[in-house]
Amino acid sequence: MATPAQWLKGARPQTLPAAITPVVAGSGVAAYVDAFSWWRALLALVVSLALQVACNFANDYSDGIRGTDDDRVGPMRLVGSGAASPASVKLAAFLCFGVAGAAGLALAAATSWWLVVVGVLCILAAWYYTGGRRPYGYAGLGEVMVFLFFGLVAVIGTTYVQSRTWEWAALWAAIGVGAQTTGILVTNNLRDIPTDRVSGKNTLAVRLGDAGTRVLYDVLIAIGALAVVAVAATTTWWALLGLCFLALALPAVRVMRSGAVGPALIPALQQTGRAELVWAVLVAVPLILA
Repeated sequence: MATPAQWLKGARPQTLPAAITPVVAGSGVAAYVDAFSWWRALLALVVSLALQVACNFANDYSDGIRGTDDDRVGPMRLVGSGAASPASVKLAAFLCFGVAGAAGLALAAATSWWLVVVGVLCILAAWYYTGGRRPYGYAGLGEVMVFLFFGLVAVIGTTYVQSRTWEWAALWAAIGVGAQTTGILVTNNLRDIPTDRVSGKNTLAVRLGDAGTRVLYDVLIAIGALAVVAVAATTTWWALLGLCFLALALPAVRVMRSGAVGPALIPALQQTGRAELVWAVLVAVPLILA
């Protein structure tokens, strides 16, 4: 039986900034239009965090039973390492989906019931990333879905449940957050190209190859910077403070351009995650204070 410390590692808390940033960015836009609601923002955060942890456990379970994690370079996986049974990890995933669903239902009841459909789609996307007979993460679509759900849906959704209006600034913020979150996945999949190729996991990184994946990372960082400018153009120019995220992103770019492989890419993963959080905070704070 896995220890509490191993379960914590299995939940992969280092990935949680990717769940926090869309709520921060979306709430910043809501505050700019005088629609911030602390309890709605809190429920959105619970949904986002629970979905992220559920996705982590679901990936652990699905990759583990397929044998994808038998020779893993990255952080420990519960099923792949044999620390926990597949059934217990699957149960943990569904318990987290349940938490996300309960918080999502509360938001839907307070906002609009069509949000239930969005919530169901989010859960299905989290499960079928590596789950099911034909997981889309094994077909090179993981980055597309991460951009869609952890960027567009999460940020725009966070703004909408508070403002109940369409805001262009939310779209630009969603593109910026989505690009940075996708950058995290791109870095992770670049590191795993050798083992993924052997196990038949044809991620976008496997399809693009080493050089193409590094170029894609550069493009995503550039999109993040352009998104800051777009948010500022539709709100307040103080939002340009968000460009300070480059202080953390550019060192990650240098690591990527250095040709680093395997564990040497871990610093780039960490820096990309921190850069995303800084992006969201430094964009949101000026919107809140404006």
